[in-house]
Amino acid sequence: MAEFSHFDEGGNAYMVDVSGKNETEREAVASGWITMSGECYRKVVKGSMGKGDVLGVARVAGIMGAKQTSDLIPLCHILNLTNLSIDFVMDEGQSRIQAVCTARCNGKTGVEMEALTGVSVCLLTIYDMCKAVDKTMEIGGIHLEEKSGGKSGDFKRQEHV
Repeated sequence: MAEFSHFDEGGNAYMVDVSGKNETEREAVASGWITMSGECYRKVVKGSMGKGDVLGVARVAGIMGAKQTSDLIPLCHILNLTNLSIDFVMDEGQSRIQAVCTARCNGKTGVEMEALTGVSVCLLTIYDMCKAVDKTMEIGGIHLEEKSGGKSGDFKRQEHV
């Protein structure tokens, strides 16, 4: 198991020094889901939720949230993001929406936290816009799908058996 990188010898938290690292092209993809009632799901899909275009607003919120990651996560570096996108996978059978955030940059440190933050803010926005119809919604499964670039190399999540 790798050592934790955000603590010094005395156990004090610090921001990792990346000044000696080379800039590389980096990408991270994260996903998570929100499950809701059938009625709520149908309203989201039809665009008939009282607050408007739920998925459109959630997409913009996720992108904006990802851009604010270094303000939200204390030891994250400020990154010059080159691309952020949010996509949705609709699962009518389970009344579930999966959000997938892809983050890219050319930098000295990875974009995993930005992708994870983007998914989280996106899903929270869906909850906020739909809570008048369904307060029993459940958010879960937020995780890193894959990442590329950097010293640690590529990662692709394998499904749990």
